[in-house]
Amino acid sequence: MAASALTISKLAASAGVHIETVRYYQRRRLLPEPKRPLGGFRHYGPTDVTRLQFIRRAQAMGFTLDEIAGLLELKGKRACEQTRQLTELKLADVRQRLDALHRLEGDLMHLIAECSQAPAGESCPTLDRLEHAEEHPGDDVPR
Repeated sequence: MAASALTISKLAASAGVHIETVRYYQRRRLLPEPKRPLGGFRHYGPTDVTRLQFIRRAQAMGFTLDEIAGLLELKGKRACEQTRQLTELKLADVRQRLDALHRLEGDLMHLIAECSQAPAGESCPTLDRLEHAEEHPGDDVPR
């Protein structure tokens, strides 16, 4: 085995993921699966480590696996333009989620204030809110 050849467990450890995560990425065709030599183990090299780390960093930035698959395919003169467009969409999505979280924050602060002023023995405003199917500002926060 060459000094740069890694087993799947060492590849997974290099990116801080489980072996099953590597296998999942292989099934999704995000990471190539090397051929298994007769009676031996598959070996991974530095390019596999780099690609796995790319996938993990892209996920940390909020890109979905489908978006990451697209990013991995980008090459050539238009790659930067396409990446910029996808990143702009991701930024718009993040801003939308931040707005929803700010609305949720205000809603929660309002409930805390209501609970603080609720007379003892009366119904709890938070439980009342959860019990009734009304729409409230924080309800559209993506999970």
